[in-house]
Amino acid sequence: MRSAHSRIVVHMHDSLTTLKHRFRGHDWTPIADGCSGAEVWRLDGTTTLYLKLARRSPHPDSGFSPAGEADRLVWLSGHGIPVPEVVGAGEHDDESWLITTAVVGRSAASPWPEEQRGGVVDALAGVARVLHSLPVTDCPFDRSLAVTVPNARRAAANGLVDLDDLDDDREGWTVPRLLAQLEGTRPDTEELVVCHGDLCLPNVILDPDTLAVTGLIDVGRLGTADRYSDLALATRSLSSISLNPQFGEPYADRFLARYGEPAIDVQRLRFYRLLDEFF
Repeated sequence: MRSAHSRIVVHMHDSLTTLKHRFRGHDWTPIADGCSGAEVWRLDGTTTLYLKLARRSPHPDSGFSPAGEADRLVWLSGHGIPVPEVVGAGEHDDESWLITTAVVGRSAASPWPEEQRGGVVDALAGVARVLHSLPVTDCPFDRSLAVTVPNARRAAANGLVDLDDLDDDREGWTVPRLLAQLEGTRPDTEELVVCHGDLCLPNVILDPDTLAVTGLIDVGRLGTADRYSDLALATRSLSSISLNPQFGEPYADRFLARYGEPAIDVQRLRFYRLLDEFF
């Protein structure tokens, strides 16, 4: 698939210098480590931009490649989904980077007045429904179990599973135990839709007044997958008090009801949360 964004290939030791020269009219502010170990900068100038820069990861998952995320952003934009505009992207043997425009609005994970929290959850459920209604046959990105389970096995074999960042109910588990549970509970079938891949509160940006979704971010894991891969992470993000103390289990239930999943398959939820431990 050809993308409308520009790709500039630069050597690793020159990449940041090259990008700073290209965007020398902007003030550069390091934000924090982004997801999947990426470094993130905010670039303020005539426009506000964001740079995500990551060393080439030994992990096989697509979420570790900012340049690969660029193609997903272009695809989503072409299907009417609000996302940041890709300004440029590039990769080299050692590095991958992505520059996008800023999305106007507030993260769904930001503090919200109590009277707006239900609307935030409804917006999250609404954007999940929209994503899951996109044509699967048009999506060139495969995140089915035929891809993700082998990637999980490779991550486990190469010591790439972060045992210090497991969900509370798996705290203290070893990699062999995680892998055995994954293999033993793998569903026999999949209901494939277009999934965000990391549908949690920080990755959904909302208009603070209308609560309309103004953008989806961190879409490096976008692809065709069982819809429960999104439902599992969205409900975990809502129900975990440690992650988002303003929400909780009743809001996760509201999400599922608004999405249209009154009879939840708990085993599928658990499996896809377990699968996420490997990425």
